[in-house]
Amino acid sequence: MQYWHWLMLGMALIIAELFITSFFVFWFGLGALLVGLLVWLNPTLGSAWQVFGWSLASGLMTLLWFRYLRPLMKDRTQAGNARAAVIGEAGRVLRAPHGDKRGTVRFTTPLLGDDEWEFICDGSVVIGDRVYVKDFSGNTLVVEKRD
Repeated sequence: MQYWHWLMLGMALIIAELFITSFFVFWFGLGALLVGLLVWLNPTLGSAWQVFGWSLASGLMTLLWFRYLRPLMKDRTQAGNARAAVIGEAGRVLRAPHGDKRGTVRFTTPLLGDDEWEFICDGSVVIGDRVYVKDFSGNTLVVEKRD
């Protein structure tokens, strides 16, 4: 096979990845491009060595991706999971709740786009107390004061 055969195969496999979306065929395409480069540098490389090089390169790149690189790219943030991202955050009481009026708490960094939230609390709190988010109740935070 000529070098351009490998280049065309590599590009076809990479383009096929756009439709398959498994991120598996991509590595076989890169392996074909690598073999195309090797054949361009050494045109006397035999067909058996070309296929062996393609298999080896594709297999190694696939193994490296799934074993080592992909686990590093996992999203470990709580983005998109509002409840988990907010639970446990600490803030200061600006206005204590009394009667059926809710209190107001301020956080040093905004939570879900706002640094001040209305809250309800099971225990009694006063202005300046440090409270921690325990749960949500609609658009109101449920907080607790820890000793």
